[in-house]
Amino acid sequence: MVLVGLDTTIVNVGLPSIGEGLGVPTNELAWVIDAYTVTLASLLITSGALADRFGRRRMFRVGLTVFGLASVACALAPTVEALIAARVVQGVGASMLNPVALAIVAHTMTDPRERARALGFWGALFGISMAAGPLVGGVLIASFGWRSLFWINVPVIAVALLLVAVVIPESWGSRSRRVDLFGQVLLAVVLFLAVGLLIEAPRWGWTAPGTLVGVGVLALALPTFVAVERRTSEPLMELGLFHRPVFTAAVVGAVAAFVALSAALLLITVSTQHGRGWTPLQSGLAMGPMALAIVVFAPVSGLLVARGRAPLALTLAGVTVVVGAVAAGIAGVDGSLSVVLAAYAVIGAGLGLGNAPLTNTAISSLPVERAGVAGAITSTARQFGSALGIAAIGAILAGTQAVQVAAASLPGWLLVASCGAVLLGVAAICHGRRTPRPGRSRTPLPVTR
Repeated sequence: MVLVGLDTTIVNVGLPSIGEGLGVPTNELAWVIDAYTVTLASLLITSGALADRFGRRRMFRVGLTVFGLASVACALAPTVEALIAARVVQGVGASMLNPVALAIVAHTMTDPRERARALGFWGALFGISMAAGPLVGGVLIASFGWRSLFWINVPVIAVALLLVAVVIPESWGSRSRRVDLFGQVLLAVVLFLAVGLLIEAPRWGWTAPGTLVGVGVLALALPTFVAVERRTSEPLMELGLFHRPVFTAAVVGAVAAFVALSAALLLITVSTQHGRGWTPLQSGLAMGPMALAIVVFAPVSGLLVARGRAPLALTLAGVTVVVGAVAAGIAGVDGSLSVVLAAYAVIGAGLGLGNAPLTNTAISSLPVERAGVAGAITSTARQFGSALGIAAIGAILAGTQAVQVAAASLPGWLLVASCGAVLLGVAAICHGRRTPRPGRSRTPLPVTR
């Protein structure tokens, strides 16, 4: 999970270096990040179904192998097009790791309270790894160049494959689900078009033929996906779950939280490297306060969730994200460094507080037999939010020169603040219902063979 989270954001801090190495402007490199995150978001649910059918350890091994080979391809990519293609394959491999890791946690932890703590730790660890990605990336680039961002995965994958063979037992789902191939294709089309339009429309023009065709296809694909999923006996995504307001709010909150995280990380990268003229290492270090705050406040959030106080955790998360984002926007590129770093830390505190209660709220709002589905949809929402955040900041900063970064980044920070406001809305919706304490969970365990 650390590997998947790191690779979601580790490239952020390296975009200027990648652009310089491949001869492409930084503001045209959004696909280097989003090719990975959108592919990951598109395939999470299907990969989980395949793991239930063919074995979770087996699928985990396949995912690690694909991820490792794609990392080598990324490191050797001679052009930006080759790098983007390799990132797509990397996303395919990552999609086989995320849901399987969650299932392994559920299988290993037999006590409901221990399982709740483990799930909270799992969610917090993913957020921490995403926040730490730019810091790790800055160190690697300063020492070995941008290609090391991908070479570093190879020894980690080798060790992980060895540990899986020795430590992880094979397990299957209690009931294998049929793969909804048509729904899978439609979901991928919808997600790629939604993100792609945000990335490309500012460059093409919002009234350009390519943009209008994309909007038209999206307008057709989305209702088609909804219609197909409603009529399929075993749909990819059970849309009926969204009739529950609390579940819907938690999923929207997951999107908002990861829009805020990915947007903030990219804004920090652009503001420090283009606005202040810092190196990738200095830029990565500037993200240290945010990463540290996530590390500190994620366990606090887990304690609140364990005591049935998820709405309180979400309220605190929303307030701190709003305050931190507004402060960062006001400070701008030329503001006091201490104020800017403090603002980053406040945002990190909010993001650390928000992850665990969103996952718990989504899962606990449904019958226990739908817990796995809730987790899969929430994971998809997180990755889609990450992709949207990158695409949105790319659209906001499209065509911006280094001297214009200060003024152009303000709308980006307002976007992050609006995500905090969404978390406050989620907290308000959840406040009317009592969140079950984890010790009362009756989530069934997977069958082991």
